[in-house]
Amino acid sequence: MLKDFLNISTRLFVRFIEASAPTSAPISPVVSSKVAVPTKEINKLKIGSQRGQSQGSGSDSSRPQTPVVAPKKRIDVVDEYSKHQKSREALNLVVVGHVDAGKSTLMGHLLYALGQVNERTIKKFERDAERIGKGSFAYAWVLDETEEERSRGVTMDVATSSFATDNRKFTLLDAPGHRDFVPNMISGASRADVAMLVVDASTGEFESGFDGNGQTREHAILIRSLGVRQLVVAVNKLDMVGWDEGRYSEITGRLLEFLLSCGYQKDDVRFVPVSGLKGTNLVCCISDKDVPELAAWYKDEKEGENASPCLVDLLDTFTIPERPVDKPFRLSITDFFKGGVVGSANSVSVSGRIAQGNVQLGEQVVLVPGGERGTIKAIDVDFVSEEWAVAGDSVVLMIQGIDIQQFSIGSIVCSALSTPVQAVSRFEAQLVIFDPPVPITNGFPALIHVQSLNVPAAINKIIEVFDQRTGEVVKRRPRYIRKGATARVEIVTDTPVCLELFKDSKELGRIMLRKNGETIAAGIVTALFSK
Repeated sequence: MLKDFLNISTRLFVRFIEASAPTSAPISPVVSSKVAVPTKEINKLKIGSQRGQSQGSGSDSSRPQTPVVAPKKRIDVVDEYSKHQKSREALNLVVVGHVDAGKSTLMGHLLYALGQVNERTIKKFERDAERIGKGSFAYAWVLDETEEERSRGVTMDVATSSFATDNRKFTLLDAPGHRDFVPNMISGASRADVAMLVVDASTGEFESGFDGNGQTREHAILIRSLGVRQLVVAVNKLDMVGWDEGRYSEITGRLLEFLLSCGYQKDDVRFVPVSGLKGTNLVCCISDKDVPELAAWYKDEKEGENASPCLVDLLDTFTIPERPVDKPFRLSITDFFKGGVVGSANSVSVSGRIAQGNVQLGEQVVLVPGGERGTIKAIDVDFVSEEWAVAGDSVVLMIQGIDIQQFSIGSIVCSALSTPVQAVSRFEAQLVIFDPPVPITNGFPALIHVQSLNVPAAINKIIEVFDQRTGEVVKRRPRYIRKGATARVEIVTDTPVCLELFKDSKELGRIMLRKNGETIAAGIVTALFSK
């Protein structure tokens, strides 16, 4: 469990991940076997998408068919992006929080209120949910599609949809809250630009999620460790305590203190009281007539004239991060399937978020590990067919020329015009140690998480430990690392993993280590080795 003693080490982690990592010598190309496929994550494109395309490895018989766009002459994508940047101001939003905080219900109701789900669909969900004695789950079913998720009332995979506010377009990543599905939550959070943390204000429920074995703390630390800076905290189910101002102040006070200790900046954290089930304060600002108990006290000094912002108002305040569109193209595969468009029987479609660079129709790409080459035959950006895409875009790319057997979750698609990413089985990393069950020694086994991939690994060598206050090396080659320490270590993996130095790619240079269902460390890659 992640406890309060982690605050100091978490601040140190944020400090060193935001600094330039040490430079290492170039490494030689690695000839490697295929990356192991982890437990399958279904990237579900839900109601509200413009194409409604479901993604998963296998047959394409039920998939919508769109014509292949013939490749044209090469486009200056960076120049085109600079011209159309305003119209492409999209953000990837991950929704996290403790199980039963009401994340799926809140987001399902938000999609309905924004017109992304029609009345007929919601009425059907209400009837079906009532039939199995789960009437309050109707809005959650907008995102929880599988029979198991609906019967258990628990989100298990990362559900994906899209919506727009007045000033922003969002790709929604609804992450599971149960501790058994933290690997899937990490996969979703690794694709996010911004986040929403949902907490349950009900009596005893906030404490259950925030203290003890709850996931509120771990999720907040994980998304910050993965580079998310901007956060909206939705204090959900406040209607269950009569929209009590004292309860809201208690929750926001405790959370803000904790979030600041994790490395968030006060100006980047916003709070909003909501009811996901009733739809209160989601898309419309409350008034004395609507909810007098809330209107009597809810004000936000940051909003000026709009002193009582609703959830959508706060989502609209997220700033667009700088996109590394001119770096070498990298896309980490979250899912893949055969075919995808008319005349594409010999093609494979892959989905994921572009980590850096840009890609266009007709471009030659390389799949790593393996080194197979293919050609981009179609590009979907947030469910719309396009000629090009850039860093930050959630895409489906149809690739011709590579057999489907060569693809794996976690493989990287690179441009053939630049040096591809390396697949390595040995590397160095700077880690912040959270709370492992025992002190970490040489040979300590764990699961390493990189983007959507997780594979068995081990701490092969502890190189040095740093002073928490100064960052100075205090001990070289120590016998063990205790909880809360900051250390540089050598890690070996059972199968090759696609990584880059953090100084070159923040997306592919971050790692997480987990053991026995607990996150025990987070860090950045500082050196790669070919052997």
